[in-house]
Amino acid sequence: MRNVELKAGPARAALLAVAATLLVAGGTAVAQPGGPVGKPVRSTDPTLVRPPDPSLAAVTAFNPATVAITLDPVAAGFSSPVLVTNAADGSGRLFVVEQTGRIRIVKDGVVAPTPFLDISPSISTGGEQGLLGLAFHPSFKTNGKLYVDFTLGNGNTAINEYRVTTNANRVDWRTGRRVLTIGQPYDNHNGGHIAFGRDGYLYIAMGDGGSAGDPQNRAQNLESLLGKLLRIDVNNATATHPFRVPASNPFVLRTGNDLIWSYGLRNPWRFSFDRATGQLWIGDVGQGRYEEIDRATGTAPGRAANYGWRVLEGRHCYLPGTGCASAGKVAPLVEYSHVSSGDANCAVTGGYVYRGPQTILQGAYLFGDFCSGRIWAINSAAASPAAPTVLLDTAYSISSFGEDEAGEVYVVDLAGGIYRITGSAR
Repeated sequence: MRNVELKAGPARAALLAVAATLLVAGGTAVAQPGGPVGKPVRSTDPTLVRPPDPSLAAVTAFNPATVAITLDPVAAGFSSPVLVTNAADGSGRLFVVEQTGRIRIVKDGVVAPTPFLDISPSISTGGEQGLLGLAFHPSFKTNGKLYVDFTLGNGNTAINEYRVTTNANRVDWRTGRRVLTIGQPYDNHNGGHIAFGRDGYLYIAMGDGGSAGDPQNRAQNLESLLGKLLRIDVNNATATHPFRVPASNPFVLRTGNDLIWSYGLRNPWRFSFDRATGQLWIGDVGQGRYEEIDRATGTAPGRAANYGWRVLEGRHCYLPGTGCASAGKVAPLVEYSHVSSGDANCAVTGGYVYRGPQTILQGAYLFGDFCSGRIWAINSAAASPAAPTVLLDTAYSISSFGEDEAGEVYVVDLAGGIYRITGSAR
């Protein structure tokens, strides 16, 4: 997201209070802006931790022209919620991430009075900073491990690991261990989303470092961790690092930082994995004209996907006169402009491919825009370029989407509400 999005009106500004204490937790791996992290030990690639769901193997062709959706209220009263997710542990709980520093539990529509985790005194918030991401370990049910992405008091990005110990509904912040710290030159474009792929690795979305126009061209700099999607192995810590680098990362033994999985991203605020196919989907926030959805292609050694920023914004030249070569760059599956449909769009919010029990939504990739509140859909198997269909025009500031254990998809409104998407025939 961009700063202007989160400053729309005094009510929203009041939601984004600033805390200034620096979190101290365990050993730290540090990367400065534009510089490499110290090289961790490489790991061999494991077998898939979370194999495809056989019941979802047959991908249904989704037709958005035949579908309407409604949003059913689930819970409200949250402080700047930016994510809803599940732990895949059979508990049926939803976990709501509040930008102001807490993770709340929702069970059967009831919000637990005590936060699952509270690090609000220990982070910097406001604008695009704060507690931004949460990922449960694929073996969370047995190892109790979870990971969060947040902004330190000095503005840098931190990834911490925490553990559930004696109380399944409460995490002691003192279990925190620093996994990675990444320097940030500006206070916007932090990315913030983290998620585990089916390969068991943790993926980390990093924006280009902020300001406007990526002034230091970090997104195309293969020695910088900014403007990238990173991939690390948190299952194999060493004596000197709390993670290893997967041996199949594209720049291992090649020029470029070993942690990089893909690059050329401006601010990949939200990404997701299709639980049926494992395919990666990225919502990348544009500069001033175009927003984009990227459907990831495969990678090969030394050939990480390059999504084009800052050479391109969407499919268009961002800096005329610089060549704007599109060769070797992955064009977005979907792009839309800031004035499409006659109203101001401003920042894409990436969503999910629907794989829940509602037959009518099977195979739909659902996503939205933070400013206009629109929710679009495309067939997840559509050829590129794909034209999205507006399914619903809302008054919400859509900060995120999320899934529950059954695959139902939810919408998060920054003003405080969580809603479940229900489909019906037009």
